[in-house]
Amino acid sequence: MRLDRKKHWETVYETKNPDQVSWTQEKPQTSLGFIHSFGLEKTAKIIDIGGGDSTLVDYLLEEGFENVTVLDISAKSLEKAKNRLGEKANKVNWIVSDITEFEPNITYDVWHDRATFHFLTRPEQIKKYITTARNSVSGFLIIGPFSQNGPEKCSGLEIKQYNEEELTLELKDGFDKIKCITEDHFTPFKTTQNFLFCSFKRHLT
Repeated sequence: MRLDRKKHWETVYETKNPDQVSWTQEKPQTSLGFIHSFGLEKTAKIIDIGGGDSTLVDYLLEEGFENVTVLDISAKSLEKAKNRLGEKANKVNWIVSDITEFEPNITYDVWHDRATFHFLTRPEQIKKYITTARNSVSGFLIIGPFSQNGPEKCSGLEIKQYNEEELTLELKDGFDKIKCITEDHFTPFKTTQNFLFCSFKRHLT
């Protein structure tokens, strides 16, 4: 299954430009707003889970953040991001990994995930994701899956929708909810996808 998932995403990024995939954002305003709300030092360690060729890393570097990591299952997506950033790409830690197999050796001040968690539809995948986050987050977690008013599929794959209560319950062992909002994302195809964005603070149990 893992190889199939990886193959799926490599094909997507090899065959499509940013204006041909639904998740493209010109500026990830909501994500940046949550990150700014934490009052971080520029040395804060931030990881973007499933970041692909998202421009979040561009804005974080522009703002002077020094310890940014981007993880994605697709090597091709990260290659695109590196090409876009040019010399600045050397300032970023790039990781090619399926999130359910990721074993970080450091802790992060911020774990950011827009539109990755909802692709995990099996209980064991969700459990592994949350265990990894709990073990590797010392500060904050931002997570943005599709809401219950959002699509039921993305990129041809089934996804799992969430409401605020369900997401809070999934993360209750290790994380306290700070804030949740829903947001309409307008895709390059002029369609709308409704996301649930929540921020959490790591608590020690």
